[in-house]
Amino acid sequence: MSFSSPKVTRASSRPPVLTNPVRYPESASAPARSKRAWFLLLLTLFVPGSAQVVAGNKRLGRTALRCTFAAWALVIAAVVLALVNREALLNLFTTPLTSLLVIVLLAAAAVGWAVMFLNTLAIIKPALLAPGMRALVSGAMVVLMVVTSGSLGYGAMLINSGRNAISSIFQTGPDMKPVDGRYNFLVMGGDAGEARSGRRPDSIIVVSVDAKTGQAATISIPRNLQNAQFSPDSPLWGVYPDGYNCGDDCIINSLYTDVTDNHADLYPDAADPGAAAMKDAAGGVLGLRIQGYVLIDMAGFSQLIDALGGVKVNVGGWVPISGNDVGNGLHLPPTGWISPGVQTLNGYHALWYARSREWANDYSRSQRQQCIQAAILAQMDPATVLTKFNAIAAAGAKVMESDLPSGQLGSFASLALKAKSHDLVRLTIGPPDFSQDMPTYPDFDVIHQRVQELLHPAAPADPPAGQDTSPAGSDAPADPAADPAADPAVDPAEPAPVTEAPAPPSPDLTAEYLQQLAINGDDDALVAALVNNGTCSPG
Repeated sequence: MSFSSPKVTRASSRPPVLTNPVRYPESASAPARSKRAWFLLLLTLFVPGSAQVVAGNKRLGRTALRCTFAAWALVIAAVVLALVNREALLNLFTTPLTSLLVIVLLAAAAVGWAVMFLNTLAIIKPALLAPGMRALVSGAMVVLMVVTSGSLGYGAMLINSGRNAISSIFQTGPDMKPVDGRYNFLVMGGDAGEARSGRRPDSIIVVSVDAKTGQAATISIPRNLQNAQFSPDSPLWGVYPDGYNCGDDCIINSLYTDVTDNHADLYPDAADPGAAAMKDAAGGVLGLRIQGYVLIDMAGFSQLIDALGGVKVNVGGWVPISGNDVGNGLHLPPTGWISPGVQTLNGYHALWYARSREWANDYSRSQRQQCIQAAILAQMDPATVLTKFNAIAAAGAKVMESDLPSGQLGSFASLALKAKSHDLVRLTIGPPDFSQDMPTYPDFDVIHQRVQELLHPAAPADPPAGQDTSPAGSDAPADPAADPAADPAVDPAEPAPVTEAPAPPSPDLTAEYLQQLAINGDDDALVAALVNNGTCSPG
């Protein structure tokens, strides 16, 4: 009996044949290699990490996939939050700490996605591709990296710009609570001119916003309003218990400088005592509690308008761009004119449009300022803000200061978006809504009543049952003036009054005609020609 060893199969010395073309492209055909390259690029575009799992370093791929799924979860959560609580989502981007976290996450995602694309290119092995396909795949990868990582990096930069601007402009502090269902903000515009002592706000406007609906109202206070009132809880009550009433020198816009120079100690916790005093004064004039302020340096206002790409308004009448001041309120002839009609004003012309009052009055100027505000609000759509955000933030940081809490800006931004769906209602404490004497001899009870009627209009009364209110349902004219016999104040036996013929039309107004009037010093003709330069509307 013999025993023999079993035959042992020797391992072949030839390399194994690897037939998986996705992981091992060397054995694949040229068309298959090209398809594989595009397939891996698409995987990295839509599911970063998946290309590494199927064709590269699986450990790296699994780590990247975890990050990808986490990013998807965050995006889905953000979309749900935007639908359920938009204010909370906006606050994430405006609060300093959470916005910093968002910036870090976006930057990390941008770098990570770029690394995945570069690793995918290594997996593709461009040397195995045909020369033409090699250039096409490499170019496509560069484009995809710019679209993905570039977009994330740009988003991080925008949020960082906004974060810096918010930290520069706004304050940290507790959230504001609405008063009687509204937020009331004081918006001031002014600068320290060469002939002035300190800063004086020439534009004083209160913006009142419904805390639920976003319905907004603007109320202009003339800069020359006298006897501004203060409530008993104001620090200035002890200084001016009867109001700011020292005569012509105590117009409301001089209060800012007065408090800054003489009574700053009354507002020890305020970063800007003059602005805090103006809030108290505006609240006393209108019978409102003013919760915050925004102060715009008018010398830099043009930068903000230019950052927006201009502001579109429907100019109602000619507005002069005044020449140099020669003293005593006199100027050289205008250096230019802003013509009527729909046009987009750049920063320089928008600033002049808002400030010019030569051959006009403060009330026409107030109307134009309200118009500019309404036009800016109408123009601040998400597309404009997104595409020009960096310039807007940079300009805003230079020309604005505010005591609004930075942690609540998301809520205010959401209200601003709601406000765009409502008509902006306006009131001026002077012509055309009050007599020209109202700023000099203000009746604060009347002003308070008008303000409340503006903010809380009465619902229209329903007609009595069975009454036909249509014009066709009435045999008498709606207006007694249309039928003198129907007006008891008119005696039918007396002859009808003779109406004067309308005045002949004035010459067609042109910039050349108006400029010649200015050169001739014909102020009366210019006042008559520019009487309507306060009428305007957003373009």
